[in-house]
Amino acid sequence: MVKIRQMAVAGTFYPDNPQILARDVDAFLSEAESIHPLNKETPTPKALIAPHAGYVYSGPVAASAYARLKPLKNIIKRVILLGPCHRVPVGGLALCSAAFYETPLGRVPIDKELSQKLLKKPQVFTFDDTHIEEHSLEVHLPFLQRVLKDFTLLPIVVGQASPEEVADALETVWGGEETLIVVSTDLSHYLDYETCQKTDAQTVSAIQDLAPNKIGNSQACGRIPVKGLLEIARARGMNIETLDVRNSGDTAGPRDRVVGYGAWALSGGCQPSAHEAFAFKTQAILERFGPTLLQVAAASIKRGISHGEPIKLDMGSFPDSLRQYGASFVTIEKDDGNLRGCIGSLAPHQSLVKDVADNAYKAGFEDPRFPPIQSNELSGLTLHISVLSPSFPMTFKDESDLLEQLRPGVDGLIIQDGGHRALFLPSVWDKIKNKRQFLTQLKLKAGMKHDHWSNDFHAWRFITEGVHSHDLDASLNLWQDTPST
Repeated sequence: MVKIRQMAVAGTFYPDNPQILARDVDAFLSEAESIHPLNKETPTPKALIAPHAGYVYSGPVAASAYARLKPLKNIIKRVILLGPCHRVPVGGLALCSAAFYETPLGRVPIDKELSQKLLKKPQVFTFDDTHIEEHSLEVHLPFLQRVLKDFTLLPIVVGQASPEEVADALETVWGGEETLIVVSTDLSHYLDYETCQKTDAQTVSAIQDLAPNKIGNSQACGRIPVKGLLEIARARGMNIETLDVRNSGDTAGPRDRVVGYGAWALSGGCQPSAHEAFAFKTQAILERFGPTLLQVAAASIKRGISHGEPIKLDMGSFPDSLRQYGASFVTIEKDDGNLRGCIGSLAPHQSLVKDVADNAYKAGFEDPRFPPIQSNELSGLTLHISVLSPSFPMTFKDESDLLEQLRPGVDGLIIQDGGHRALFLPSVWDKIKNKRQFLTQLKLKAGMKHDHWSNDFHAWRFITEGVHSHDLDASLNLWQDTPST
């Protein structure tokens, strides 16, 4: 027997009569086209953000997004639809095991190929209970059914997850022009009309600026999938257009307690390079959890003083972003800028947070260039944590070609020849501005002569993203005991 996700809000959020439903949706679309007529200059959308309230309230706003799809009727074959959880709570991203999603306009097949691909991600699993009564996905289907011809659907209910986890899932199923991404969200809820307008204006500004960290918890119910989409849009250099912003006081409700709605179309952009993708992903992690990493590093140094070992971590108390494998360097400096210790990992071999804890300890007590740190030094030290991208081998004809390719202030460099090997972080450019001097000093660090060159000379380029503490002792004062034992 074929398993079907039955319609749950037909007759409440939208008409349950197929003829009336088709008529209403077409009317919304026609009105939207008259306000924003399409032409040859209209960008082709790759992704949409649209609301999910009852059609009498948000239908006109949603239609402004879906009207953009009419020229793509025969092109789009897959729709990735993400919406927030309103009914049954879920941790992570929940798929549906049904074969079809149903509306009065018919059944939409669920894309099992993409489902299986996405289920390989640790944050994604199948959980039908959260889909059964969830309206944030269902209300979009009649619009899609009226503007597209034949398409499969990947419905995803987003619960307690990070924007990075959403972005990672979206990248997995991003596809080409045949794949459309739709994120379902309403804006502020149950404010008076004027307060709603002010709050939603802030959300609109954040979305237009592709600035997910500026969207607060009360500004959009679908903020997590929205933030995940904006992370990718920023990394890919996509364009975004605000199509319509209104609230229920503008459409069909009173003005003393309103809900905000907005619609956006995202287009353009390109696949980021490996370094660009790393940079955007790591920047997002450090913006959110950089202080935590600094606290871990400082606490590991403190434990080194008191117990002669790095801090022990309760890994379950850290977010998934910090439990994933990562390579780090921890640099300790005196407040006059002089180095006090620096140790790191060239490649990921353990979780990022543990790598930071271990390297902080090693920088403080195992750097052979310096004596172990003493407790009376802590207040005069600063910390810098660098997270390293993968290293990519460089291809060059000679030393001049290698130097030409180097990007001052951006590239870290690893060189090797025979048994000699050394690394400079990108931060070294702060002290050595000249490319040739940069390479010469790195050769000397590796134990080579300053003018050394051979046909066996190898080099790898990498970048870093970092976070800095101006006072190691202050980071210790922020440390919570819960993540450690």
